[in-house]
Amino acid sequence: MTQNNYQGALQQPTGSGFNATSTVGDVIKGINLTGKIVIITGGYAGIGLETTKALATAGATVIVPARDTEKARKNLQGIANVELEAMDLINPDSINAFTEKFLASGRPLHLLINNAGIMWVPLRRDTRGIESQLATNYLGQFQLVARLWPALKKANGARVLNVSSFGHQMSPFNFDDPNFENREYQTLLGYGQSKTASNLFSVELDNLAKAFNVRAYALHPGAVYGTDLGREEPIALFQQMGTHDADGIIKKEVAEKLKSIPQGAATTIWCATSPLLDTIGGVYCEDSDIAELDLGNIEHKYDEPWTLRGVQPYSLDEENAKRLWKLSEEMTGITFRVN
Repeated sequence: MTQNNYQGALQQPTGSGFNATSTVGDVIKGINLTGKIVIITGGYAGIGLETTKALATAGATVIVPARDTEKARKNLQGIANVELEAMDLINPDSINAFTEKFLASGRPLHLLINNAGIMWVPLRRDTRGIESQLATNYLGQFQLVARLWPALKKANGARVLNVSSFGHQMSPFNFDDPNFENREYQTLLGYGQSKTASNLFSVELDNLAKAFNVRAYALHPGAVYGTDLGREEPIALFQQMGTHDADGIIKKEVAEKLKSIPQGAATTIWCATSPLLDTIGGVYCEDSDIAELDLGNIEHKYDEPWTLRGVQPYSLDEENAKRLWKLSEEMTGITFRVN
């Protein structure tokens, strides 16, 4: 029996009964999360907020670490079972402060959802000199999981969800120059490699953590309308992809094909709660099921969002996954021993 998803060995849809049109309400129906502790980054906007609402309504205690606590407090108002904390994923000290406070509470962590991310940003670097999309979308995930590992292990049945993207298809991980020090910066290449990194991390984390009853997953929410992920997007890029008109407005026929926010959050909820994943991990999911391995057999059209599916084998590669783990330890200064 295959025990890991290296090279996409487990990338076979389960026949979950859900699809691209399924919503959070469909997926969480009948699920009771009373007594479960959840941490979700970015859980106060877009699909993250939708995820928070669903998990809290199902009985979980949901902790939302937020960069913008004022916005988070406003958006989370009136939702029961939610705790708000301050944290900025691009700031390692901020991550350490948040995780130390949580660990001091002595609580187990049943579900860690690395949902927060950035996209379409110009070249920026954090205090360590690391490119901002890599720092925020991936290295922040790595640090958060590493620091919270004792609480995940304590749960004796935890899941780690790394919200990735079809954008991983835009770039493999560039081990020679991850921070664009010797090559021209292109925002989509930076985004793509950060999401490839999330996929590779999920594969390796699951392989190491399953012995402690912790499973890991990467997931693509789909092309979702109405989030603030693209708040800094250069409209010219969307125009080149054929999704926006000459005035920079999304074409009506494209907008109508995008997922709603409740549909966009459905795969997160499925990965978090589905019993179909009780004995499988390290897989990349989409449309509330395990995704198909993309071996060049899927035609992708940006003006047909439903075609933006499948997972690239390079983002599930064993050698790349192990190499990235070591590089992540070097870049963060954290030795993450899963034991």
